[in-house]
Amino acid sequence: MRSRTSVCAAIGSVAMLLGLAASAYAGPPLICHTFDIGQAKTLPLLNWNANGTEGYDVKNLTRDTLAILDFGAPVLVRMETLRRATIYARHDPQAAKELITRLQARAFSPEAGRSHALALFDLGYLAETYKQWMGRGEPNPAAGLDGYILVRKALGLRGSDPQMEFAAALITLQGPAGDHARHVQRAVEGAKSDPLLAQNLASDFHGQKTAELLAAPVPAGTRK
Repeated sequence: MRSRTSVCAAIGSVAMLLGLAASAYAGPPLICHTFDIGQAKTLPLLNWNANGTEGYDVKNLTRDTLAILDFGAPVLVRMETLRRATIYARHDPQAAKELITRLQARAFSPEAGRSHALALFDLGYLAETYKQWMGRGEPNPAAGLDGYILVRKALGLRGSDPQMEFAAALITLQGPAGDHARHVQRAVEGAKSDPLLAQNLASDFHGQKTAELLAAPVPAGTRK
């Protein structure tokens, strides 16, 4: 059995082979960094040392995830929920495909209405999370989806949302550099009036504060 640290280090090594930044050695942040959501409800936490899903029925993953997202959860809760959903989905390709298919239908439904921005965010964020978790040569149900474009559209509809800016900053760690810097600036500024976001920016990510990770220069030659 492998610990969370060793699993994330292994994923990080794959990320390096794919040309990602040195921070990938610690493991992709959308997967390997737990987000602080206070006492909010999310999916059960999966023990990284477990060989399976510890009694959780992954067939219920889409239902349980949507129950949280559709309840109007804040963006940080959505990020942690989709992070955990991806870890569970890794055990069941059918569940992985079902979840992103449902989120895609939800995001582009003509009945989305006021929740359209959050639905677009959920789809985009899950797509980017899948990309960080699925290995080379493995089928990825998010293939063909540009999650960052979807998150950027969500921001355009949502307006000022520092937590969503934080998510976009994490997604753009590999660029585009200009967009990344703007997302970081807006997240940091918004954290002044959002204690939970401030806690997440101050949290430790393998010996480095998350805010410091975000502030590091975007490597040349990465995502445009």
